[in-house]
Amino acid sequence: MNEYQSQREKQIMKTSGIGIVSNVLLAIFKGIIGLASNSVAIILDAINNLSDALSSVLTIVGTKLAAKPADKKHPYGYGRMEYITSIVVAAIVLAAGISSFISSGERIFNPEEVSYSKVTVVIVLVGIVVKYLLGRYVKKTGNNVNSKALIASGADALFDALISTATLISILISIIFNVTIDGYVGVIIAVVIIKSGIEMIMDSLDEILGKRPSSTLTKSIKEDVMSHDGVKGAYDLLLNNYGPVKMIGSIHIEVDENATGKQIFVLTKTIQSAIMKKYDTFLTIGIYIVNSDGGISEMSEDIKKIVMSYEYLLEIHALYIMEERKLVTFDVVIDLTADNAEGIRSNIEKELKEKYNDFTFMITYDTDYSD
Repeated sequence: MNEYQSQREKQIMKTSGIGIVSNVLLAIFKGIIGLASNSVAIILDAINNLSDALSSVLTIVGTKLAAKPADKKHPYGYGRMEYITSIVVAAIVLAAGISSFISSGERIFNPEEVSYSKVTVVIVLVGIVVKYLLGRYVKKTGNNVNSKALIASGADALFDALISTATLISILISIIFNVTIDGYVGVIIAVVIIKSGIEMIMDSLDEILGKRPSSTLTKSIKEDVMSHDGVKGAYDLLLNNYGPVKMIGSIHIEVDENATGKQIFVLTKTIQSAIMKKYDTFLTIGIYIVNSDGGISEMSEDIKKIVMSYEYLLEIHALYIMEERKLVTFDVVIDLTADNAEGIRSNIEKELKEKYNDFTFMITYDTDYSD
């Protein structure tokens, strides 16, 4: 485990610990006043705080498991365990929301007398302040250390502050107007909890399935690769996420056809080292060669113009013309939203063959993995 990962783990443990203590204390106080006042909204608020405390415990467990070093069975490590524990946390939140919805619905159809006091108002108000401050702190820490579980917990805490505000409003309405809306507020709370749980599950599933990396990250990596002397183009960036702080990927670079093996070797090692240092990401680097002879530039530009005239064409690269063999090779990227990708490919090949009938075209169709 490197220094960054060690500090990250400590920060997650500390933040989760604060969350556990805060939520347990809030749950105890809210549980007492909820039972004393016979308020389903306050009792559900207390249960929600307990589920938050459990979420923090699972976050700690997930972080510990994710920190296990790679072994023969799992050579990429256990970093994705954080996403799995995030799903478990979300499932708990979702279950609490569904249970709360059922209980609140029953209270609407079978209303019971609710009795509030000034102490109730004070404790709920303190709970709102604590959950708001806790949510801001946890979410900020989660963003700083790139922890999905902490970000989700922080967002959930901010939701809880909103939920508690609704509970407080219902208490004040009951005290001032002697109207009980306890069950209705409970339903609103339950719906918010259910929505939060579903969003948390979908976000973690996206990470496990392999969602597209952020355009900010991919563009930054490509720009850094392009900044090295000798690199004429950077394409086909592919990033695989093995946890919030572990990424492995590949990229192809274009170099002059006259570059020596030694020059290419030094160049690729320099790029690998720079990307690893800045992004903590290991890149395998493939090589495309491009023509250095200016005599074929007119044909190159014409081929690019023909290819890029088609709708849904995002990019052409690795274009290399071998006049002596009458062979042209290049890669193209077609947008994943294209309705008829096969038809586009067929038309490109047909048009090029008609114009350059003495040449053979070898075209590779790449997938649009990143921006």
